Amino acid sequence: MKFSSDLKLIVLYHGNFGEKFVANLMNYRNSCPSFGACGIDSCVQCKDEVYSFSKNILATYAMIDPLNMPDFIENAEDFLPKKFPEADLAVAINMHPDVLLALPEKLSEFGIKALIVPIEEPRWGTPGLVRQLKEKCEDLKLEFAAPKPFCSLYETKLPTIRRFFEEMAMGYPKFRIEISEENGYKKIEEVEVLRSHPCGCAWFVGIRLREFSFSTMRELWDRVSEAHHSYPCTASMDKDLEYNETLLHVAGYITRHAVDKAVGYEGEEEIPEHIRSVVIKE
Repeated sequence: MKFSSDLKLIVLYHGNFGEKFVANLMNYRNSCPSFGACGIDSCVQCKDEVYSFSKNILATYAMIDPLNMPDFIENAEDFLPKKFPEADLAVAINMHPDVLLALPEKLSEFGIKALIVPIEEPRWGTPGLVRQLKEKCEDLKLEFAAPKPFCSLYETKLPTIRRFFEEMAMGYPKFRIEISEENGYKKIEEVEVLRSHPCGCAWFVGIRLREFSFSTMRELWDRVSEAHHSYPCTASMDKDLEYNETLLHVAGYITRHAVDKAVGYEGEEEIPEHIRSVVIKE
């Protein structure tokens, strides 16, 4: 499967996750090993010629570390670029809350249609901040999503964000997996990534699952968890108060549930009840 889109993006970010997200969109060679997956010598170029959205990224903006900024910023718009190119979608990662709140009006000024604010760490977007951003975007007729974590972004009726989800195949992961059975063991013969985590983790999980044999779902879950942690997942180990769970664990359960669906397993007993509504999105 090959992915293509003419969706135009801008990305404002601070930190490693933003760099990893942009690198995954661009899909330049050895981008995964450079962030810790596989290793340069063992990279099999599994995404080679599958997609490259380099031309879709009209601009990236390295933002100031919000932890090095004052708690309150009076003229927050001064910390934003003076102008933006004519893009469809903006992705804002790990920004100061006051600067984030100034962003929707600036985007609207330049005709940008949608804003995604992924939350990989609880401090990136408290429930109160997300509520204020949503209200601002609604007033400005700007599409808005704040997936927590980013890989929880699911199908939506918002047309521009839906294009990111469908055409760029980024968000809640989706696999096609073919299995053979012999002597009580199941063997994964083929894995195809139909949609990836925005950080690219699904591709590494696919590599680690190919030709893996298992007799119980627990063995498969352990394999998925090992791959997800080793990629490595960039979601935080700080407990999110809204979910009462770490976002890394939420992302891990999302990955595992995506594999469950691909192998035809319909159980959900291993997913903690307090995060099932986030993990299971049918």
